[in-house]
Amino acid sequence: MIINRKSHYYLRLFLDLILLNAAFIIAAVTSQSFARLMHRNYMFILLAVLNFLWYFVSNVINFYEDFHTRIFSFQTVSIFKIIIVQVFTTVLFIFFTKEALFTRNFLIFYTILLMIFVSARVIIVRGIVIRIKSREKNLWNLLIIGAGEVGRGFYEMMEQHKEFGYSLTGFLDDSGGDKVIGKISEVEKVIIENKIDEVVIALPFYASDLLDEIINICNIQAVRVNIIPDYFRFVSKKFQVNMLGDYPIIRVRSEPLAETHWKIIKRLFDIAFSLIVIIFILSWLFPVIYILDKIYSKGRVLFIQDRIGTDNNVFKCYKFRTMHISTAEKYQPLTENDPRLTKIGGFLRRSNLDELPQFINVLKGEMSVVGPRPHPVPYHQVYKQIVSEIKLRSWVKPGMTGWAQIHGLRGDVEDFEVNRKRTIKRIEYDLWYIENWSFWLDIQIILVTVWQMIKGETSGV
Repeated sequence: MIINRKSHYYLRLFLDLILLNAAFIIAAVTSQSFARLMHRNYMFILLAVLNFLWYFVSNVINFYEDFHTRIFSFQTVSIFKIIIVQVFTTVLFIFFTKEALFTRNFLIFYTILLMIFVSARVIIVRGIVIRIKSREKNLWNLLIIGAGEVGRGFYEMMEQHKEFGYSLTGFLDDSGGDKVIGKISEVEKVIIENKIDEVVIALPFYASDLLDEIINICNIQAVRVNIIPDYFRFVSKKFQVNMLGDYPIIRVRSEPLAETHWKIIKRLFDIAFSLIVIIFILSWLFPVIYILDKIYSKGRVLFIQDRIGTDNNVFKCYKFRTMHISTAEKYQPLTENDPRLTKIGGFLRRSNLDELPQFINVLKGEMSVVGPRPHPVPYHQVYKQIVSEIKLRSWVKPGMTGWAQIHGLRGDVEDFEVNRKRTIKRIEYDLWYIENWSFWLDIQIILVTVWQMIKGETSGV
């Protein structure tokens, strides 16, 4: 049986909501008494809010996604994130309702019980699923039709996850090969002889005319059929399946920030964060850097450069000037002890302070605090010769810092081959960020960036 993700999602969500309600009632009765809880029936309003928040936050952080493949430590972190929101909401509720009885003890009991209950649920359900599916007598006999790239890839995945409960009988393919037990025309014979429970069709496009016949045979033999489209090899690991009217639509790449509510949340955060930095840091730092720049070099304090933004549009990007000579019109990577650097330019780049004026770009809506770094136009022309998918970066606003940058992939080096590999890896990290974006990921990137700034580990274009 191919696992029905939605059924498992609702089952685990339902169990956790039961455990949440149980933890709430037990904590309330333990900290005071059942009679006091019933007397303060407005506490059940809090319970309803906590139930909704559990549903909402768990979906935001994808807590129930890939339940059987995620390690327990990963799920523990996710549980902790959800509980933080629960505790914060409870504190606010108690504060605004001026609740005097259900306070410290209730909070402590509720937090501990919820953590224990949900963690235990994760361990128990995972253990039961693995145990049931790993028993030899409960394995489903699986036949893969098509031993090409997609079929072989699916087989390797199944071999890595025995807990899925399948026993691979073999492949059917006219080309032969390892574990191929027959030709496609022999599908009915193989199904009957091997008592096949389920079939996965992974045929290339040119063999699609065989689908009707294979599906008809499987229906006659009451065998479940699953189809992996040949174009699946072009699909990223974060693809989406949606319904458009009566038709299923596969979106090749996931794009969380295409959803309006996430765009609004990210934009509100950008505005708030940039205003705080501009008012409390840039307002006094700008005059200081202006004075130092005038003392040690000639020219404007700001360096304004054309860079690639959202939808491949060009915008004016602001930086504190760090070099004597503008190189905006050509690709020329910065080198160690580069003579073009001003006396304070090296420090500004190492500390990443030269990027601070970009908070103006953030406030204007041209950039975001976190996102793929915007490429100068001449650099972008070089990069797109290396990575053909580079335009995908423009699906989101460029950022002052990003997933690639905190992994040491900011800037270029002189060696062409090394730089080519760095560019490919940097774009891979940028695309991973776009497909895996979450608000928590942005916060993580910001915190790491600040720490790297303190240590002086950031540099680049």
